[in-house]
Amino acid sequence: MSKDAKNVPALRFRGYSDAWEKRKWSQLVGISKNMVDPTTGKYDSLIHIGPGNIRSNSRELVDLKTVKDENLISGKFHFDKGDIIYGKINPQLAKYTIAPAEGLSSADTYVLKPKSGIERLFLYYTLGTNRFFKYTVSVSQRTGMPKINRDELNAYSLIIAPSLFEQKRIGLFLRKTDDLIAATQDKLSFLKKMKMFFLQQIFPTKNHDVPQIRFDGFTDVWSHYKLGSLMRIDKEQEVKKELLTDIQKGFYVLAMRTFSMDGYIDHSKPYWLNHLDNVSDDKFLLPREFAILDADMDANLPKIGRVLLNASSEKYLLAAHVRKIQVKSGNDPIFIYALMRGNSVHERLKLEANGSISKRLLDKNVYKQSILVPNRSEQSKIGRLFFLLETTITLHQQKIQMLKQVKKSCLQNLFI
Repeated sequence: MSKDAKNVPALRFRGYSDAWEKRKWSQLVGISKNMVDPTTGKYDSLIHIGPGNIRSNSRELVDLKTVKDENLISGKFHFDKGDIIYGKINPQLAKYTIAPAEGLSSADTYVLKPKSGIERLFLYYTLGTNRFFKYTVSVSQRTGMPKINRDELNAYSLIIAPSLFEQKRIGLFLRKTDDLIAATQDKLSFLKKMKMFFLQQIFPTKNHDVPQIRFDGFTDVWSHYKLGSLMRIDKEQEVKKELLTDIQKGFYVLAMRTFSMDGYIDHSKPYWLNHLDNVSDDKFLLPREFAILDADMDANLPKIGRVLLNASSEKYLLAAHVRKIQVKSGNDPIFIYALMRGNSVHERLKLEANGSISKRLLDKNVYKQSILVPNRSEQSKIGRLFFLLETTITLHQQKIQMLKQVKKSCLQNLFI
């Protein structure tokens, strides 16, 4: 018998065994109907929330502003701290957040107020369940702009824990998971900023032959070399696109879409290959190796020429246009990676790209780039610094992915 048929979730906190109850949304949740009258009060110090301020699947709000122009007050809904703001029209349909303070929301949102019998956080996380998402998708498909109207929302049947204490425990547990994800994300952002600082300061700038900051004991000027004298780019691997899948099984594939804008693995767009004959290490990016992306479909070329270091213990299958770089003896591989990771090299490589639709970066145009390089001892010092930064960044990225998977599993199993 399925968990739905028994009216109990698959996963429960100890001490709770009662069957859950089916209730209409309108019985448990109030939706604000009346728009604000600008003549009835002062609103210029309140925050304003629209769907565009809400980051998907997150309580985080971006680009918040206060209401300053009285003309902007008309057509808004008032909300109190703790109310749930829910986007009702595409492309912000189903984005939602908890209001951090009193304010006004746009006409593209609903203000949801839990009634007696339902905990605020429990309701908030109900909005993230597969059951609610599927309902939203099914009723919002119509001619014109997809949206969910008030009657459709009120017709939704929630299956809720009858005990407010169980609702509260579920909500608090998921909020703590969200807080841990947010704290880890903050640490990750700080590490990336630190890395960018060192990339800007630890390599010589234009018209200089030494960097602005150096490790103690190094005073020699850096020497000019061509990239082609320090490294070579391996041949392109052929992985047939029709064999790639979104299903997590087999080999994780580094392809153009999994190569993020800032030179990291984009785990939100995974590619997998279930089977591969004659598997050899030259087809993979192994730990401590790095690769370059030699093509880009975007007209602004944000990715082309970007390099990506495998700072994990995993190995990744290389697809078209993601090509491994082999550093020649006498040079530190991580130093060469960091050197190529710097914006000055990347901007030069973007200028070398050619092609009409898909821009391509030829090997010879990479090899001819002139760069400044210190002796091997200083290279090693710099390489160790960046490897430490990259491994720490990778660990934080992996932790965030793991926590998101935990949250996803809880949303599937703590609710019906």
